[in-house]
Amino acid sequence: MKKTELLTNEHIETLGNGTSVIVSPEHTFGTDAMLLAYFAQPKKNCTACDFGTGCGIIPFLWARDGLCKKILGVEIQEQGYNQFVRGIELNSLSDKVTALNCDLRELKGKADFGVFDLVTMNPPYKKENAGIISEKQNEKIARHETLCNFDGICATASSLLKFSGRFCICIRPERMFEMMETMARYKLEPKRLRLVVSREGEKPWLCLIEARLGGKTGMTVENSFILYGADGRYTDEMNSLLREYREE
Repeated sequence: MKKTELLTNEHIETLGNGTSVIVSPEHTFGTDAMLLAYFAQPKKNCTACDFGTGCGIIPFLWARDGLCKKILGVEIQEQGYNQFVRGIELNSLSDKVTALNCDLRELKGKADFGVFDLVTMNPPYKKENAGIISEKQNEKIARHETLCNFDGICATASSLLKFSGRFCICIRPERMFEMMETMARYKLEPKRLRLVVSREGEKPWLCLIEARLGGKTGMTVENSFILYGADGRYTDEMNSLLREYREE
């Protein structure tokens, strides 16, 4: 791993297997991003793309696991993009990971269409004018549909994917059916659903959805992903997800 100059308020988080990510208060990552990377689980030698990649957490988790042949991360915010680019240099991944600083609606001509095996996104969870809107621009963009919405996300994912390619996304439960309906409009057929709960018996706080471009109807609802056991400790599956991240 190379050395890199960090800006004010930045630090390096190790992810395991010699892989790291540069994070800042504005562009960091949470449990939802790690769950999405785990749920999507790239196939060996696949070509993958992550929309709204921020600091690049999902591409770096994929690169750590060594399954992808090529990875593209797209980020519209300059600061997040710069963290991602320096993270690529830090990890010596320029032969495998590419960063693009642009709007999803402007990917034509900048990214190859119809060639990706996998596309993911951890999208803004709220509609543009819903709830409390942050005065901080980076938080507003990350949390609300100010620069992208479900239609734009699904349309672009559909364009990038090869036939039968997978689109994986995480979303709040209250918007799950809205997302599935939007997917269907762009020939993305929902095939897997997994709900995330903090503890067994509690209401889900996150939905993980996988759709396939041109897929047949029929969806598998998997067992819920449970974060904590009755003893208040992480479950075995959550510990497995975090194992390499902790062991570095």
